Amino acid sequence: MSKHSSGFVKQEVKQGVLWLTLTRTDKKNALTQTMYLELSKALQDADRDSSISAVILTGSGDSFTAGNDLHDFLSIEDLDDSAPPFEFLYTLSRLSVPLVAGVNGLSIGIGTTILLHCDLVYASATATFALPFINLGLVPEAASSLLLPKLVGHLRASELLLLGDSFDANAALAYGLVNKVVAPEQLATELEQVAAALASKPRAGLRAAKRLIKEQDEPVADRIEREAHIFIKALSSETARKAIAERLQRKK
Repeated sequence: MSKHSSGFVKQEVKQGVLWLTLTRTDKKNALTQTMYLELSKALQDADRDSSISAVILTGSGDSFTAGNDLHDFLSIEDLDDSAPPFEFLYTLSRLSVPLVAGVNGLSIGIGTTILLHCDLVYASATATFALPFINLGLVPEAASSLLLPKLVGHLRASELLLLGDSFDANAALAYGLVNKVVAPEQLATELEQVAAALASKPRAGLRAAKRLIKEQDEPVADRIEREAHIFIKALSSETARKAIAERLQRKK
């Protein structure tokens, strides 16, 4: 197990899973440019490291993240899409390693849109979500204007993005934004169990499956063909042959 912490992003690798914990508790884990840079580097490093099975992202204290630190955000000179917040979003969109979120409290703005890029999301029953961009005179970010309607439908997405009202964990579960809602004291245990489950899977298989799941729409026949090519290559791997042999042995 290795640990690393700089600024307000704690990094810890346990059994092949990278845990990223936001630790700016006095500011509800509001994200600064420095934190975005740290998160981007950690995710990029994990993506390049074939020994990493998954990444778990969560927050300390009573918040996942309250969103952008607006004072810090407004201090960015010559803001363009190369700025740290956007570099982080591009990193998210290109990530091949599975990403799991543990939402333990406030999940505002990017705290909600980031979930659209996660592969698994678990929330505390006390979690609160909001997409308040309209209230700030802003527009949706993190491709939420594309991903949210696909996930929840046009009308629900319009309600969330045009009205900007907050919603609770049960609503997030009903919308399909989270996989499971657990009691606050159970969230850490749930994340540990999910981390262990992912760590037990073939790492290359996890990344290949994620890549297929996240691909944009295409004709069904084309998807079957692409899956077939990847499947055939995987079937010839030592990992698959060993797993299949073990499964057949258990059946005997």
